[in-house]
Amino acid sequence: MIRRHALLFLAILGVLVAIVAIIHDNQPASTQPPVIQPPHAPYTAYVSGAGLVEASSRNLAIGTPVPGIVKNVDVQVGDHVKPGDILFEIDDRDLQAQLLTATAKVKEAAASLQKPKHRLNNAENLRRRDPGVISAQDLSDLRDEAAQAVAALELAKAQVGQIKVEIDRRIVRAPIAGVILQLRMRPGEYMEGGGTVAPTMLIGDDATLHVRVDIDENEAWRVRPDAEAMAFVRGNPDQKIPLEFEYLEPYVIPKTALTGQGTERTDRRVLQVIYGFTRGDIPVYVGQQLDVYIQASPVSSTRSGTGR
Repeated sequence: MIRRHALLFLAILGVLVAIVAIIHDNQPASTQPPVIQPPHAPYTAYVSGAGLVEASSRNLAIGTPVPGIVKNVDVQVGDHVKPGDILFEIDDRDLQAQLLTATAKVKEAAASLQKPKHRLNNAENLRRRDPGVISAQDLSDLRDEAAQAVAALELAKAQVGQIKVEIDRRIVRAPIAGVILQLRMRPGEYMEGGGTVAPTMLIGDDATLHVRVDIDENEAWRVRPDAEAMAFVRGNPDQKIPLEFEYLEPYVIPKTALTGQGTERTDRRVLQVIYGFTRGDIPVYVGQQLDVYIQASPVSSTRSGTGR
């Protein structure tokens, strides 16, 4: 009898546990508010897009016209440079050795010029005194010898000049005024000549920054150059930046930066619109993403206006 009551009690308890579990599982999951609130659109009607901050001069990848070992790196990240300032140098010891030899050949050619030059001067003086002392043919031969010696000297000087040009090509200088944005090279590393896949040095003018905004091609027709635009710093929606229209690139391209969201099409194409702003004390950096809103007319009113 006691055993029967115990089994009944356990059965009722199991049913109650199952009911509680079902009720708990069917309760809606509580949603946590985002840690950082997204920015609020500053306009009633707008076009929005993700913007990428870049230097007003564009981000210039600095390379070297010749391959070689890095001898010196004369700048650091954050340094401000002027056009012509030395950025880094490629090892030129082989050229310096060639320059010594070429300079010696210039001296040799200059010394070799003295003999035919003196012989020609003596022959011309004698001929002026007595035209019959030396024939015209002999005088012409002396002039040819002197001209060949002069040409040999000029060739030796040209070779010295060529080597100096090659030495100067191994000194990479700043093409513009700007700041060193990125530096990934050290003395002793080998540098490939020409363009590289990953730039080892980036330079740009960050006094005035640009924002390259990707506008979906379906919204591109709503963008007007005279429209107001506002950017918000991601992570700090209270930090907003008024933008000034610079230009747009009239060529729709595939979007290169995908967020990975399931609703995003990989075949999405965008129009790139460039805005500018003065950096000042704004904590924004080159390469940072901003949320950009561009004022636009409401879609309904725009369509009705075009249909009249």
